[in-house]
Amino acid sequence: MNSFDLKIVGIISMLIDHIGFVFWDKSILRIIGRIAFPIFAFQSVIGYEHTNNKKKHLLKIFLFGVISQASYYLMNDAVNQFAKLNIMFTILLGLASISAFNKFKKKFDGFLAVSFVCFLGIILRVDYGWFGILLIFFFYYFKNNKRKMVLAICLLFTLRYILNIVYIDTIYYLKVLLSSCLSLILICLYNKKEGIKTKYLFYVFYPLHMLVIYLIYIIL
Repeated sequence: MNSFDLKIVGIISMLIDHIGFVFWDKSILRIIGRIAFPIFAFQSVIGYEHTNNKKKHLLKIFLFGVISQASYYLMNDAVNQFAKLNIMFTILLGLASISAFNKFKKKFDGFLAVSFVCFLGIILRVDYGWFGILLIFFFYYFKNNKRKMVLAICLLFTLRYILNIVYIDTIYYLKVLLSSCLSLILICLYNKKEGIKTKYLFYVFYPLHMLVIYLIYIIL
């Protein structure tokens, strides 16, 4: 799969997830939707590594995060959920953790910097919190060893959902965990080719589809 293929799978699964979030929570739609974020986390690392101006790239993500926040707030408000900072800010901090890690020569100091960024994500209440930031960092850190990458990220998924599996809904969250791990199969099929160029596809689709879902909700 090339980069375009992954983006389309990510966008479709995100749309399915958000439809489920607003209209049919804890349904098969939400389970399918768990495929989306790992793909976007992986794609964010690819985009970051291939950009010539990293500061400009991070600024772009920040600006689209600001643009997307209103739509994100409306979609969450439709189901009485307190809106966090949207996924653009999660990606921003995830990439910032990579930058912070690379500034230190000693890995221990680098990992401390990544931990600080994860803590910052909790304080700022970004979507997916520390987990989302660490997921992006893991895709970067294990990029040259697919076996270690899959193992580390599957363990990360398990850590995220284990309490929900044990104490809330075992069957449902086991399916969520499985769907999250299955996203890694698609990611491992990435052939390092760009495919059709769609520079701003995700950035435009993200706020637009949330606004459309909200408008359909209030009409119905």
